[in-house]
Amino acid sequence: MGALPYLDLPRARRAQGTMALPGSKSISNRVLLLAALAQGRCDITGLLDSDDTRVMLGALRQLGVTVSEPQQGRVTVEGVRRFPVESADLFMGNAGTAIRPLTAALAVMGGDYRLSGVPRMHERPIGDLVDALAALGAEVEYLGQAGYPPLRIGRGALKAGAVARVQGSVSSQFLTALLLAAPVLVGRTGQAVGIEVAGELISKPYIEITLNLMARFGVQVRREGWSRFTVEADAVYRSPGRIAVEGDASTASYFLALGAIGGGPVRVTGVGADSIQGDVAFADTLAAMGARVEYGPGWIEVTGVRVAEGGKLKAFDTDFNLIPDAAMTAAALALYADGPCRLRNIGSWRVKETDRIHAMQTELEKLGAVVESGPDWLRVTPPAEGGWRDAHIGTWDDHRMAMCFSLAAFGPAAVRILDPGCVSKTFPGYFDVYAGLVSA
Repeated sequence: MGALPYLDLPRARRAQGTMALPGSKSISNRVLLLAALAQGRCDITGLLDSDDTRVMLGALRQLGVTVSEPQQGRVTVEGVRRFPVESADLFMGNAGTAIRPLTAALAVMGGDYRLSGVPRMHERPIGDLVDALAALGAEVEYLGQAGYPPLRIGRGALKAGAVARVQGSVSSQFLTALLLAAPVLVGRTGQAVGIEVAGELISKPYIEITLNLMARFGVQVRREGWSRFTVEADAVYRSPGRIAVEGDASTASYFLALGAIGGGPVRVTGVGADSIQGDVAFADTLAAMGARVEYGPGWIEVTGVRVAEGGKLKAFDTDFNLIPDAAMTAAALALYADGPCRLRNIGSWRVKETDRIHAMQTELEKLGAVVESGPDWLRVTPPAEGGWRDAHIGTWDDHRMAMCFSLAAFGPAAVRILDPGCVSKTFPGYFDVYAGLVSA
């Protein structure tokens, strides 16, 4: 798939079947780092095979961690607590879930490290995390534009008992990075670590994933609302021995959406109502749009309308602050709504793999939708009757753009996806699985 310059999607009319989700990217990279920092060996199952997890695996090996070669989602990590290699140049691609927590962990360990990535990574802000680390006494220097990678990490003079303060409004990954690194700092200073959040914290469900996984590795974090977190002075990561990675709830959104517009039923396995991932709440959005949603142990199933035969989804006006990734799927579904749809509180889209608000507006308009946007919102009016247009969909080197616009094949226009191989960031086999569920 990676070598294809484009993929023409056949016109789709129906969707039904069952698919097994790949492992969650957010959980996979968190678990890999936690296993590396923990006492003991950890056997991981269900690990996602993707560009982002390969970046994390490669970085850990480069830092001296013994990691087995993944076999069908299984990998074994020998915990080291402190990385044996104290000087390295690490290339992090465009993997935000890898560069941000590794920056924090390396900064509180100290050493001689350089972290860089693809050009887009050097446009993704990291200044709020660096400022918080500096307040703890860590040494982090910008090698290019201030506030952005690439970075150099040195041997700072860590401050015992210091409190890190981090902005909550840009990316929840900054707080996740500080939380994951806090027990390492505790081990170096012998004192509790406090983290305070300035402003409104976005994407809270992703912090809940972090706290849940830290607890699985033996560290309970005390929190006061969403404004202050404390990691106690006795905090030490210990391997649980085995841990299974849930299916990716963000990826589930595309397939659940297929059920909503292709009749269904479409069932995804690997996540259920008890998932620790906030993006399972996307199923509630589908229910509000008129689809029938059912849950079982480790599965979710959606039955909906057939938009290719004139069916319509109900328009929505929704705050997507808690599920920004899955919100992209809702923006694509707006093409089939019975009126204008508004996505609110999605400002974090601006600093993702691309400026997703701009990219989504550009590509939806190609198909004939009328789209308005602001700093943190998007309003999509579906194409008028007879107003659909054939389109070559640019994916902006963003895996989620490619996957959510596969849903456009249910409209009355010819759809070509440019650079379909960008899905390898999280789901290299996406279009093959998609093709197995849809039919003319």
